[in-house]
Amino acid sequence: MIRLLFTIVAGVLLGGVVHLVSVLALPRIASQDAYSRLTPLTKLNAVTALPAADPSDTVMPYLDPAFATAVCRYDLSGGPIKLAVPVSQSYTSVSFYTHSDVAYYAINDRSAGKKVIELDLMTEAQHADLPEDEDVTAADRLIIDSPTSTGLILLKALAVEPDMMAQAQASLAAATCKVQTDAPPAKQTGPAARR
Repeated sequence: MIRLLFTIVAGVLLGGVVHLVSVLALPRIASQDAYSRLTPLTKLNAVTALPAADPSDTVMPYLDPAFATAVCRYDLSGGPIKLAVPVSQSYTSVSFYTHSDVAYYAINDRSAGKKVIELDLMTEAQHADLPEDEDVTAADRLIIDSPTSTGLILLKALAVEPDMMAQAQASLAAATCKVQTDAPPAKQTGPAARR
């Protein structure tokens, strides 16, 4: 009887471990993650509007039909990204995801407190290269450090009423996500920097 009980307990524990490992490993080994599905539909470092949510045919699962949605698939290897999203009349949010779909930052129009959500996205190494004593690092400049060099930025604008969807889509269409061409100079490390 004790052998049977021991076998059952061992089987349940082994099943639990296998289940836990498979659930945690699945996002890393899945071949059709969000980044892979959006690659053929989007341009790199540019905002692309996603089609309206439709239960029978959707690019991304669980999209809310009350939101206009756009995405920026980014690659920071060419330099930091400058993101500017005009806020819509009702509500606008911006969420950041790594290449493997891990969310690492989000902001909305209420926390931004401006008519345009503006920020700089860069790797930690690019952030460390910014000059410390210039106006570019002022407190009003929002800098987000990305844990990976590639990922997704999901933009959403709420249309409270169906007839407001065009305004929400227009607000996202005016958004920009591009590599900074006027990047500030890197920190100087020679004798001139110590003066």
